[in-house]
Amino acid sequence: MRNYDKLYINGEWVAPHGKGSSQVTNPFNNEVIGSVPQGDLQDVDRAVQAAKAAFPTWAATSVEERAQYLEKLVGAMSKRAKELSSVISQELGMPISQAEMIQVGMAIGTLNSFPALLRSYKFEKQINNSTVVREPIGVCGFITPWNYPLYLIVAKAAPALAAGCTMVLKPSRETPLNAFIFAELINEVGLPPGVFNLVSGPGGVVGEGLAAHPDVDMVSITGSTEAGISVAKSAANTVKRVAQELGGKSANIILDDADLNTAVAAGVRGVMMNCGQTCAALTRMLVPESRKDEVIAIAKATAESITQDDPSKEGFHMGPLSSLQQANTVRKYIRKGIEEGATLVTGGLEEPAGFEGGAFVKPTIFADVKNSMTIAQEEIFGPVLSILTYKDEADAIRIANDTVYGLSGSVWSSDPNRALRVAKQLRTGQVSINGGGMNLMAPFGGYKQSGNGRELGEFGLEEYLEIKSVQMPPAAAAS
Repeated sequence: MRNYDKLYINGEWVAPHGKGSSQVTNPFNNEVIGSVPQGDLQDVDRAVQAAKAAFPTWAATSVEERAQYLEKLVGAMSKRAKELSSVISQELGMPISQAEMIQVGMAIGTLNSFPALLRSYKFEKQINNSTVVREPIGVCGFITPWNYPLYLIVAKAAPALAAGCTMVLKPSRETPLNAFIFAELINEVGLPPGVFNLVSGPGGVVGEGLAAHPDVDMVSITGSTEAGISVAKSAANTVKRVAQELGGKSANIILDDADLNTAVAAGVRGVMMNCGQTCAALTRMLVPESRKDEVIAIAKATAESITQDDPSKEGFHMGPLSSLQQANTVRKYIRKGIEEGATLVTGGLEEPAGFEGGAFVKPTIFADVKNSMTIAQEEIFGPVLSILTYKDEADAIRIANDTVYGLSGSVWSSDPNRALRVAKQLRTGQVSINGGGMNLMAPFGGYKQSGNGRELGEFGLEEYLEIKSVQMPPAAAAS
């Protein structure tokens, strides 16, 4: 049991002004595994003022000093990797082996990418008689989700620290325990007081308070599109920068010359990873009309080969969704798919045998899905795949782009040049070709209602930098 009763503000663990606490439950058995305090607007203001006071000194530190702090943080996190994996597995329901590899592994990998990047980055550029300087934007407010909690904290905090910014983090209410461990690591490596602050609490209070606060220079949110819109509205009155990584309904285009066995199986397993609770999940599989029956057979067999089990067990299987509430939401979408006339290939509304009453949902596949259907347009955030057919390449591209989202996408073809041509026509922030893996140095973010801004690598660092032009007289510039 991990019960936290203090917030991390100005380099100290302090009693919150807000009253009450929020319990954290294990979605596998609904047991309470911990609690965190409920901060309020006074706690937000305390944290913001601490970050504001710390900013001038932290912004003035050398690149090397900031890089060394990041390296210390990598070492500290690596030492507690097993513990973090266990905590996240219990909070989220992801099987422990995957939590160690994905949830914590990606967080450490992302954190570890910034020291070298920081040391090589050019903060000044000469353009004729102007020196263009990139400077830290200031105090940042971070609002992070429950599905990849530690990784998405690091994806914001690491570049912000590298840039010279200070920050206040509001973690998800569902999976906050790893954020408190992260604050312990920050404290352990001796980061100066006020550079990093942690305030847990309701999104409508703490998150909106950060977004609206006049002394917060930038707010970055990863969450639903609805949450992103709300934060942007709260931030608008102070004209601060808003970075949003939001929802998705990404298309996986399997062209007629692709290896179906490989492409379809990879597509199904990708959707089911983390129980479909991935914003970039390829939840619409677009296949040639002429090969629909083949695709359905492969998809059905793949989905039915996936086992579901206790997330504390080693190995690769599916655990529960993040909560009973989320499982019920997913079932509503499954019911909607059936009502709107899609063909249920496998899975469905019934709970898997042996896990009745838990937050489990069977891997579910629909065929005969039209792109106008709810299950093809709305983000389900569960283990549900929709199979759609297309007439030709142009039709596939049209269907893929026929959504308000634009976060991710995929193309499979035996001809890499053809796949690349199709990929370039997708209105989305990233596209994988033939199963190309995620690159922690490449920018991640979306088009349209999937958000704006980019995370990871050089582009992620630049989200936290302002640009200043310093004009010199021509003679001075020449000398």
